[in-house]
Amino acid sequence: MGCNRNCGLITGAVIGAVVALFGGILMPVGDMLIEKTVKKESVLEEGTIAFKNWVKAGANVYRQFWIFDVQNPEEVAVNSSKIKVKQRGPYTYRVRYLAKDIITQDSKTHTISFLRPKGAIFEPSLSVGTENDTFTVLNLAVAATPHLYPSTFVQIILNVFIKNSNSFMFQKRTLKELLWGYKDPFLSSVPYSIPTTVGVFYPYNNTADGVYKVFSGKDDISKVARIDTYKGKKHLSYWPSYCGMINGTDGATFPPFIEKNRVLQFFSSDICRSFYAVFGAEINLKGIPVYRFVLPSRVFASPLQNPDNHCFCTEKIISKDCTLYGVLDISKCKEGKPVYISRPHFLHASPEIAEPIEGLSPNEEEHSTYLDVEPITGFTLQFAQRLQINILVKPAKNIVALKGLKHNYLVPILWLNETATIGDEKAEKFRNQVTGKINLLGLVEMILMSVGAVMFITFTISYCACRLKNAK
Repeated sequence: MGCNRNCGLITGAVIGAVVALFGGILMPVGDMLIEKTVKKESVLEEGTIAFKNWVKAGANVYRQFWIFDVQNPEEVAVNSSKIKVKQRGPYTYRVRYLAKDIITQDSKTHTISFLRPKGAIFEPSLSVGTENDTFTVLNLAVAATPHLYPSTFVQIILNVFIKNSNSFMFQKRTLKELLWGYKDPFLSSVPYSIPTTVGVFYPYNNTADGVYKVFSGKDDISKVARIDTYKGKKHLSYWPSYCGMINGTDGATFPPFIEKNRVLQFFSSDICRSFYAVFGAEINLKGIPVYRFVLPSRVFASPLQNPDNHCFCTEKIISKDCTLYGVLDISKCKEGKPVYISRPHFLHASPEIAEPIEGLSPNEEEHSTYLDVEPITGFTLQFAQRLQINILVKPAKNIVALKGLKHNYLVPILWLNETATIGDEKAEKFRNQVTGKINLLGLVEMILMSVGAVMFITFTISYCACRLKNAK
Protein backbone atom coordinates (compact mmCIF):
# COMPACT_ATOMS: atom_id res chain seq x y z
CA MET A 1 0.00 0.00 0.00
CA GLY A 2 2.80 2.41 0.99
CA CYS A 3 4.80 1.47 -2.06
CA ASN A 4 1.90 2.02 -4.38
CA ARG A 5 1.23 5.40 -2.84
CA ASN A 6 4.88 6.46 -2.99
CA CYS A 7 5.19 5.21 -6.55
CA GLY A 8 2.11 7.21 -7.51
CA LEU A 9 3.55 10.37 -5.97
CA ILE A 10 6.89 9.84 -7.70
CA THR A 11 5.11 9.23 -11.00
CA GLY A 12 3.07 12.41 -10.56
CA ALA A 13 6.23 14.40 -9.81
CA VAL A 14 8.00 12.94 -12.86
CA ILE A 15 5.01 13.73 -15.09
CA GLY A 16 4.93 17.27 -13.74
CA ALA A 17 8.63 17.70 -14.43
CA VAL A 18 8.20 16.39 -17.97
CA VAL A 19 5.23 18.71 -18.63
CA ALA A 20 7.18 21.71 -17.30
CA LEU A 21 10.22 20.71 -19.32
CA PHE A 22 8.08 20.32 -22.45
CA GLY A 23 6.68 23.83 -21.88
CA GLY A 24 10.22 25.16 -21.48
CA ILE A 25 11.40 23.41 -24.64
CA LEU A 26 8.37 24.67 -26.53
CA MET A 27 9.37 28.30 -25.88
CA PRO A 28 12.56 28.39 -28.00
CA VAL A 29 11.09 25.94 -30.51
CA GLY A 30 7.93 28.05 -30.81
CA ASP A 31 9.94 31.25 -31.12
CA MET A 32 12.04 29.62 -33.82
CA LEU A 33 8.92 28.54 -35.75
CA ILE A 34 7.41 32.02 -35.41
CA GLU A 35 10.62 33.67 -36.61
CA LYS A 36 10.89 31.30 -39.56
CA THR A 37 7.26 31.88 -40.59
CA VAL A 38 7.46 35.66 -40.21
CA LYS A 39 10.66 35.87 -42.23
CA LYS A 40 9.14 33.73 -44.97
CA GLU A 41 5.97 35.85 -45.18
CA SER A 42 7.90 39.15 -44.99
CA VAL A 43 9.83 38.58 -48.21
CA LEU A 44 8.60 40.67 -51.14
CA GLU A 45 7.82 37.95 -53.66
CA GLU A 46 4.70 36.48 -55.22
CA GLY A 47 2.56 34.57 -52.72
CA THR A 48 3.66 36.19 -49.44
CA ILE A 49 1.46 38.31 -47.19
CA ALA A 50 3.98 41.15 -47.32
CA PHE A 51 3.99 41.23 -51.13
CA LYS A 52 0.19 41.40 -51.32
CA ASN A 53 0.06 44.35 -48.90
CA TRP A 54 3.07 46.00 -50.54
CA VAL A 55 1.64 46.00 -54.09
CA LYS A 56 -1.44 47.93 -52.97
CA ALA A 57 -2.16 49.69 -49.70
CA GLY A 58 -4.17 47.42 -47.42
CA ALA A 59 -6.01 50.37 -45.86
CA ASN A 60 -7.50 53.55 -47.26
CA VAL A 61 -4.93 56.33 -47.29
CA TYR A 62 -6.30 59.85 -46.93
CA ARG A 63 -4.63 63.20 -47.39
CA GLN A 64 -6.35 65.97 -45.48
CA PHE A 65 -5.64 69.62 -46.28
CA TRP A 66 -6.06 72.73 -44.17
CA ILE A 67 -5.71 75.95 -46.19
CA PHE A 68 -4.44 79.21 -44.65
CA ASP A 69 -6.94 81.81 -45.88
CA VAL A 70 -5.35 85.30 -45.76
CA GLN A 71 -7.67 87.86 -44.14
CA ASN A 72 -5.76 91.11 -44.86
CA PRO A 73 -4.06 90.84 -48.27
CA GLU A 74 -3.99 94.59 -49.07
CA GLU A 75 -2.54 95.57 -45.69
CA VAL A 76 0.31 93.11 -46.18
CA ALA A 77 1.08 94.09 -49.77
CA VAL A 78 0.94 97.86 -49.13
CA ASN A 79 2.08 98.27 -45.51
CA SER A 80 4.06 95.06 -44.97
CA SER A 81 1.73 94.27 -42.04
CA LYS A 82 1.53 90.98 -40.22
CA ILE A 83 -0.29 88.34 -42.26
CA LYS A 84 -3.57 87.36 -40.61
CA VAL A 85 -4.55 83.82 -41.55
CA LYS A 86 -7.56 81.66 -40.84
CA GLN A 87 -7.23 77.91 -41.09
CA ARG A 88 -9.97 76.21 -43.13
CA GLY A 89 -10.36 72.46 -43.43
CA PRO A 90 -10.12 69.58 -43.55
CA TYR A 91 -10.57 68.94 -47.25
CA THR A 92 -9.97 65.25 -47.76
CA TYR A 93 -8.72 63.19 -50.70
CA ARG A 94 -8.17 59.46 -50.96
CA VAL A 95 -4.66 58.75 -52.26
CA ARG A 96 -2.37 55.76 -52.81
CA TYR A 97 -5.35 53.74 -54.02
CA LEU A 98 -3.50 52.71 -57.20
CA ALA A 99 -1.39 49.55 -57.15
CA LYS A 100 2.32 49.70 -57.88
CA ASP A 101 2.97 49.43 -61.59
CA ILE A 102 5.56 47.89 -63.94
CA ILE A 103 6.89 45.57 -61.22
CA THR A 104 10.04 43.68 -62.26
CA GLN A 105 12.02 41.32 -60.04
CA ASP A 106 15.73 40.66 -60.28
CA SER A 107 16.59 37.29 -58.72
CA LYS A 108 20.33 37.96 -58.97
CA THR A 109 20.36 41.16 -56.91
CA HIS A 110 17.20 40.26 -54.95
CA THR A 111 15.61 43.59 -55.83
CA ILE A 112 12.27 44.77 -57.22
CA SER A 113 11.80 47.78 -59.50
CA PHE A 114 8.46 49.54 -59.83
CA LEU A 115 6.54 52.75 -60.38
CA ARG A 116 4.16 54.23 -57.83
CA PRO A 117 1.28 55.90 -59.72
CA LYS A 118 -0.28 58.99 -58.14
CA GLY A 119 -3.96 59.74 -57.86
CA ALA A 120 -6.30 61.74 -55.64
CA ILE A 121 -10.08 61.36 -55.30
CA PHE A 122 -12.01 64.05 -53.42
CA GLU A 123 -14.07 62.75 -50.48
CA PRO A 124 -16.99 65.17 -49.85
CA SER A 125 -18.24 63.26 -46.79
CA LEU A 126 -14.89 63.79 -45.05
CA SER A 127 -14.55 67.45 -46.03
CA VAL A 128 -15.94 70.74 -44.70
CA GLY A 129 -16.74 72.03 -48.18
CA THR A 130 -16.28 71.39 -51.87
CA GLU A 131 -13.38 71.62 -54.30
CA ASN A 132 -14.86 74.91 -55.49
CA ASP A 133 -14.42 76.65 -52.13
CA THR A 134 -12.41 79.84 -52.66
CA PHE A 135 -9.45 81.11 -50.64
CA THR A 136 -7.26 84.19 -50.58
CA VAL A 137 -3.75 82.82 -50.89
CA LEU A 138 -0.32 83.88 -52.02
CA ASN A 139 0.16 84.33 -55.76
CA LEU A 140 2.60 81.49 -56.37
CA ALA A 141 3.91 82.75 -59.72
CA VAL A 142 4.46 86.34 -58.56
CA ALA A 143 6.13 85.28 -55.29
CA ALA A 144 8.55 82.99 -57.12
CA THR A 145 9.61 85.55 -59.73
CA PRO A 146 12.45 87.25 -57.73
CA HIS A 147 13.92 83.84 -56.87
CA LEU A 148 13.75 82.39 -60.36
CA TYR A 149 14.83 85.60 -62.12
CA PRO A 150 17.23 87.58 -59.91
CA SER A 151 18.35 89.80 -62.81
CA THR A 152 17.11 93.40 -62.45
CA PHE A 153 16.58 93.71 -66.20
CA VAL A 154 14.46 90.55 -66.38
CA GLN A 155 12.41 91.60 -63.34
CA ILE A 156 11.61 94.97 -64.94
CA ILE A 157 10.35 93.20 -68.05
CA LEU A 158 8.33 90.63 -66.11
CA ASN A 159 6.83 93.39 -63.97
CA VAL A 160 5.10 94.72 -67.12
CA PHE A 161 3.38 91.37 -67.66
CA ILE A 162 2.46 91.12 -63.97
CA LYS A 163 0.78 94.54 -64.11
CA ASN A 164 -0.94 93.94 -67.45
CA SER A 165 -2.42 90.65 -66.20
CA ASN A 166 -3.74 92.32 -63.01
CA SER A 167 -1.69 89.97 -60.86
CA PHE A 168 -0.93 90.91 -57.26
CA MET A 169 0.86 89.49 -54.25
CA PHE A 170 -2.30 87.61 -53.23
CA GLN A 171 -5.01 86.01 -55.32
CA LYS A 172 -8.30 84.13 -54.97
CA ARG A 173 -8.20 80.47 -55.97
CA THR A 174 -10.44 77.45 -55.52
CA LEU A 175 -9.20 74.45 -53.58
CA LYS A 176 -8.91 72.41 -56.76
CA GLU A 177 -6.89 75.11 -58.52
CA LEU A 178 -4.54 75.68 -55.59
CA LEU A 179 -3.76 71.99 -55.10
CA TRP A 180 -3.77 70.50 -58.57
CA GLY A 181 -3.05 73.41 -60.89
CA TYR A 182 -4.44 76.38 -62.84
CA LYS A 183 -3.43 78.48 -65.82
CA ASP A 184 -1.70 81.51 -64.36
CA PRO A 185 -2.66 84.78 -66.14
CA PHE A 186 0.74 86.39 -65.59
CA LEU A 187 2.71 83.44 -66.96
CA SER A 188 0.23 83.00 -69.82
CA SER A 189 0.84 86.59 -70.92
CA VAL A 190 4.61 86.16 -71.23
CA PRO A 191 5.42 85.78 -74.96
CA TYR A 192 7.95 83.01 -74.39
CA SER A 193 7.67 79.25 -74.15
CA ILE A 194 7.45 78.74 -70.39
CA PRO A 195 5.24 76.51 -68.20
CA THR A 196 2.00 78.36 -67.49
CA THR A 197 0.23 75.94 -65.13
CA VAL A 198 0.85 76.46 -61.42
CA GLY A 199 -0.28 74.45 -58.39
CA VAL A 200 1.14 73.32 -55.05
CA PHE A 201 1.10 69.66 -56.16
CA TYR A 202 1.00 70.11 -59.93
CA PRO A 203 1.38 67.75 -61.73
CA TYR A 204 -0.09 64.93 -59.64
CA ASN A 205 -2.96 62.82 -61.03
CA ASN A 206 -1.92 60.27 -63.66
CA THR A 207 1.76 60.75 -62.91
CA ALA A 208 4.44 58.72 -61.12
CA ASP A 209 7.30 60.06 -59.04
CA GLY A 210 10.06 57.96 -60.59
CA VAL A 211 11.37 54.40 -60.69
CA TYR A 212 12.09 52.82 -57.32
CA LYS A 213 14.25 49.78 -56.74
CA VAL A 214 13.94 48.08 -53.34
CA PHE A 215 15.39 44.95 -51.78
CA SER A 216 13.07 41.92 -51.65
CA GLY A 217 14.66 40.54 -48.47
CA LYS A 218 15.06 37.09 -50.04
CA ASP A 219 18.76 36.89 -49.20
CA ASP A 220 18.72 39.20 -46.15
CA ILE A 221 15.43 39.87 -44.39
CA SER A 222 16.95 42.87 -42.57
CA LYS A 223 16.98 44.72 -45.92
CA VAL A 224 13.40 43.97 -46.98
CA ALA A 225 11.58 46.96 -48.58
CA ARG A 226 14.65 49.17 -48.15
CA ILE A 227 15.15 51.48 -51.11
CA ASP A 228 18.27 50.65 -53.11
CA THR A 229 17.92 53.35 -55.78
CA TYR A 230 15.44 56.05 -56.76
CA LYS A 231 15.44 57.23 -60.38
CA GLY A 232 18.50 55.05 -60.82
CA LYS A 233 20.51 56.78 -58.08
CA LYS A 234 21.40 56.09 -54.47
CA HIS A 235 21.86 59.78 -53.74
CA LEU A 236 19.65 62.80 -54.43
CA SER A 237 21.65 65.21 -56.52
CA TYR A 238 19.76 68.16 -54.99
CA TRP A 239 21.76 67.86 -51.77
CA PRO A 240 25.48 67.64 -51.13
CA SER A 241 27.21 64.94 -49.10
CA TYR A 242 25.26 62.35 -47.09
CA CYS A 243 22.20 64.59 -46.66
CA GLY A 244 21.04 63.35 -50.04
CA MET A 245 21.35 59.64 -49.29
CA ILE A 246 18.13 57.73 -49.91
CA ASN A 247 17.69 55.77 -46.70
CA GLY A 248 15.04 53.41 -45.42
CA THR A 249 11.74 52.24 -46.87
CA ASP A 250 8.70 54.17 -48.05
CA GLY A 251 7.25 53.89 -44.54
CA ALA A 252 4.60 51.27 -45.33
CA THR A 253 6.66 48.37 -44.00
CA PHE A 254 9.97 47.75 -42.24
CA PRO A 255 12.12 44.68 -41.60
CA PRO A 256 10.49 42.40 -38.98
CA PHE A 257 11.34 42.02 -35.29
CA ILE A 258 11.63 45.69 -34.42
CA GLU A 259 13.09 46.66 -31.07
CA LYS A 260 12.38 49.86 -29.17
CA ASN A 261 15.92 51.18 -29.62
CA ARG A 262 15.60 50.92 -33.40
CA VAL A 263 15.61 54.05 -35.56
CA LEU A 264 13.18 53.76 -38.46
CA GLN A 265 14.21 55.53 -41.65
CA PHE A 266 11.82 56.32 -44.50
CA PHE A 267 12.04 58.29 -47.71
CA SER A 268 9.51 60.76 -49.15
CA SER A 269 9.83 61.86 -52.76
CA ASP A 270 7.33 64.69 -52.14
CA ILE A 271 9.87 66.52 -49.99
CA CYS A 272 13.01 65.10 -51.59
CA ARG A 273 14.66 63.65 -48.53
CA SER A 274 14.77 60.85 -45.98
CA PHE A 275 13.45 61.17 -42.45
CA TYR A 276 13.82 59.05 -39.34
CA ALA A 277 11.57 58.23 -36.41
CA VAL A 278 12.36 57.08 -32.87
CA PHE A 279 10.37 55.05 -30.36
CA GLY A 280 7.74 57.07 -28.53
CA ALA A 281 5.31 54.73 -26.80
CA GLU A 282 3.79 51.27 -26.76
CA ILE A 283 0.07 51.39 -27.52
CA ASN A 284 -2.81 49.09 -28.35
CA LEU A 285 -4.37 49.52 -31.80
CA LYS A 286 -7.63 47.60 -32.21
CA GLY A 287 -6.36 44.81 -30.00
CA ILE A 288 -2.92 44.70 -31.62
CA PRO A 289 0.15 45.80 -29.60
CA VAL A 290 2.16 48.29 -31.68
CA TYR A 291 5.16 50.56 -31.20
CA ARG A 292 4.58 54.23 -31.94
CA PHE A 293 7.59 55.85 -33.60
CA VAL A 294 7.60 59.65 -33.76
CA LEU A 295 9.46 62.22 -35.82
CA PRO A 296 11.84 63.95 -33.37
CA SER A 297 12.31 67.72 -33.30
CA ARG A 298 15.97 67.21 -34.31
CA VAL A 299 14.79 66.46 -37.86
CA PHE A 300 13.92 70.15 -38.31
CA ALA A 301 16.69 71.47 -36.06
CA SER A 302 19.28 74.03 -37.18
CA PRO A 303 22.78 72.81 -38.09
CA LEU A 304 23.97 74.23 -34.76
CA GLN A 305 21.56 71.91 -32.94
CA ASN A 306 21.87 69.00 -35.34
CA PRO A 307 25.04 68.91 -37.50
CA ASP A 308 23.37 66.31 -39.75
CA ASN A 309 21.26 69.13 -41.19
CA HIS A 310 24.19 71.28 -42.29
CA CYS A 311 23.71 70.60 -45.99
CA PHE A 312 20.02 71.50 -45.91
CA CYS A 313 21.01 75.05 -45.10
CA THR A 314 21.75 76.40 -48.56
CA GLU A 315 21.78 80.14 -47.84
CA LYS A 316 22.91 82.39 -44.98
CA ILE A 317 20.67 85.47 -45.08
CA ILE A 318 17.15 84.04 -44.67
CA SER A 319 18.37 81.41 -42.19
CA LYS A 320 20.43 83.98 -40.26
CA ASP A 321 23.65 82.06 -40.73
CA CYS A 322 21.84 78.74 -40.34
CA THR A 323 20.71 79.49 -36.78
CA LEU A 324 16.95 79.37 -37.41
CA TYR A 325 15.26 76.04 -36.83
CA GLY A 326 11.94 74.40 -37.58
CA VAL A 327 11.90 74.83 -41.39
CA LEU A 328 13.76 73.16 -44.24
CA ASP A 329 14.52 74.74 -47.61
CA ILE A 330 13.61 72.28 -50.39
CA SER A 331 13.85 74.76 -53.27
CA LYS A 332 16.75 72.72 -54.70
CA CYS A 333 14.36 69.93 -55.64
CA LYS A 334 11.49 72.24 -56.66
CA GLU A 335 13.25 73.78 -59.67
CA GLY A 336 14.37 76.78 -57.65
CA LYS A 337 10.90 77.70 -56.40
CA PRO A 338 11.19 79.10 -52.84
CA VAL A 339 9.45 76.20 -51.09
CA TYR A 340 10.06 75.51 -47.40
CA ILE A 341 8.57 72.71 -45.33
CA SER A 342 7.87 72.70 -41.61
CA ARG A 343 5.60 71.11 -39.08
CA PRO A 344 2.03 72.47 -39.15
CA HIS A 345 1.62 75.95 -37.64
CA PHE A 346 5.45 76.12 -37.35
CA LEU A 347 5.44 73.68 -34.44
CA HIS A 348 8.88 73.67 -32.73
CA ALA A 349 10.17 76.40 -35.06
CA SER A 350 12.16 79.53 -34.19
CA PRO A 351 9.77 82.17 -32.75
CA GLU A 352 10.87 84.80 -35.31
CA ILE A 353 9.67 82.60 -38.19
CA ALA A 354 6.06 82.66 -37.01
CA GLU A 355 6.22 86.21 -35.60
CA PRO A 356 4.96 87.92 -38.84
CA ILE A 357 1.95 85.54 -38.98
CA GLU A 358 -1.22 85.88 -36.88
CA GLY A 359 -3.69 83.04 -36.43
CA LEU A 360 -1.32 80.13 -35.79
CA SER A 361 -1.77 77.72 -32.89
CA PRO A 362 0.78 74.87 -32.91
CA ASN A 363 -0.31 71.74 -31.08
CA GLU A 364 1.86 68.69 -30.41
CA GLU A 365 -1.00 66.19 -30.53
CA GLU A 366 -2.55 67.47 -33.77
CA HIS A 367 0.59 68.47 -35.64
CA SER A 368 3.18 65.73 -34.96
CA THR A 369 4.11 62.87 -37.29
CA TYR A 370 4.07 59.25 -36.15
CA LEU A 371 4.02 55.64 -37.36
CA ASP A 372 2.39 52.77 -35.45
CA VAL A 373 4.37 49.65 -36.36
CA GLU A 374 3.58 46.07 -35.36
CA PRO A 375 7.00 44.99 -34.04
CA ILE A 376 6.96 41.30 -35.04
CA THR A 377 6.03 41.71 -38.70
CA GLY A 378 7.30 45.28 -39.22
CA PHE A 379 4.01 46.29 -40.87
CA THR A 380 2.87 49.90 -40.39
CA LEU A 381 -0.75 49.59 -39.23
CA GLN A 382 -1.39 53.30 -38.70
CA PHE A 383 0.44 56.50 -39.53
CA ALA A 384 0.02 60.25 -39.72
CA GLN A 385 2.45 62.35 -41.76
CA ARG A 386 1.87 66.03 -41.07
CA LEU A 387 3.73 68.71 -42.97
CA GLN A 388 3.25 72.37 -43.85
CA ILE A 389 4.05 73.95 -47.21
CA ASN A 390 5.44 77.49 -47.01
CA ILE A 391 6.64 79.93 -49.68
CA LEU A 392 9.40 82.44 -49.05
CA VAL A 393 8.45 85.94 -50.23
CA LYS A 394 11.00 88.73 -50.24
CA PRO A 395 10.83 92.42 -51.18
CA ALA A 396 11.50 93.21 -54.84
CA LYS A 397 11.73 96.91 -55.74
CA ASN A 398 11.43 96.14 -59.47
CA ILE A 399 8.14 94.28 -59.06
CA VAL A 400 5.24 96.52 -58.04
CA ALA A 401 3.27 93.67 -56.43
CA LEU A 402 6.15 93.06 -53.96
CA LYS A 403 7.54 96.57 -53.71
CA GLY A 404 5.68 97.45 -50.50
CA LEU A 405 7.28 94.66 -48.46
CA LYS A 406 9.85 95.70 -45.90
CA HIS A 407 11.06 92.26 -44.85
CA ASN A 408 10.95 88.59 -45.78
CA TYR A 409 7.92 86.41 -45.07
CA LEU A 410 7.65 82.66 -44.85
CA VAL A 411 4.02 82.50 -45.92
CA PRO A 412 2.13 79.33 -44.89
CA ILE A 413 0.03 78.04 -47.78
CA LEU A 414 -1.43 74.86 -46.32
CA TRP A 415 -0.68 71.94 -44.09
CA LEU A 416 -1.53 68.32 -44.77
CA ASN A 417 -2.14 65.18 -42.81
CA GLU A 418 -1.61 62.00 -44.80
CA THR A 419 -3.02 59.22 -42.69
CA ALA A 420 -4.21 55.62 -42.74
CA THR A 421 -5.46 53.14 -40.14
CA ILE A 422 -5.91 49.40 -40.53
CA GLY A 423 -9.62 48.60 -40.97
CA ASP A 424 -11.64 46.60 -38.45
CA GLU A 425 -11.94 43.58 -40.74
CA LYS A 426 -8.22 43.50 -41.55
CA ALA A 427 -7.36 44.10 -37.89
CA GLU A 428 -9.44 41.06 -36.90
CA LYS A 429 -7.76 39.02 -39.62
CA PHE A 430 -4.33 40.19 -38.42
CA ARG A 431 -5.19 39.25 -34.84
CA ASN A 432 -6.38 35.79 -35.89
CA GLN A 433 -3.48 35.02 -38.20
CA VAL A 434 -0.60 36.70 -36.37
CA THR A 435 -0.96 38.05 -32.85
CA GLY A 436 -3.71 35.59 -31.88
CA LYS A 437 -1.63 32.54 -32.78
CA ILE A 438 1.48 33.96 -31.14
CA ASN A 439 -0.46 34.78 -27.96
CA LEU A 440 -2.06 31.32 -27.97
CA LEU A 441 1.34 29.66 -28.30
CA GLY A 442 2.67 31.77 -25.44
CA LEU A 443 -0.38 30.89 -23.33
CA VAL A 444 0.08 27.18 -23.99
CA GLU A 445 3.76 27.44 -23.03
CA MET A 446 2.93 29.23 -19.77
CA ILE A 447 0.13 26.78 -18.91
CA LEU A 448 2.37 23.76 -19.52
CA MET A 449 5.20 25.22 -17.46
CA SER A 450 2.89 26.37 -14.66
CA VAL A 451 0.85 23.14 -14.46
CA GLY A 452 4.00 21.03 -14.72
CA ALA A 453 5.77 23.04 -12.02
CA VAL A 454 2.73 22.87 -9.70
CA MET A 455 2.42 19.10 -10.25
CA PHE A 456 6.12 18.54 -9.63
CA ILE A 457 6.22 20.63 -6.47
CA THR A 458 2.93 19.23 -5.10
CA PHE A 459 3.78 15.57 -5.69
CA THR A 460 7.37 16.02 -4.45
CA ILE A 461 6.19 17.63 -1.20
CA SER A 462 3.55 14.94 -0.76
CA TYR A 463 6.13 12.22 -1.33
CA CYS A 464 8.54 13.75 1.17
CA ALA A 465 5.73 14.14 3.72
CA CYS A 466 4.66 10.55 3.22
CA ARG A 467 8.22 9.27 3.68
CA LEU A 468 8.60 11.33 6.83
CA LYS A 469 5.33 9.98 8.24
CA ASN A 470 6.33 6.40 7.51
CA ALA A 471 9.73 6.94 9.10
CA LYS A 472 8.09 8.11 12.33
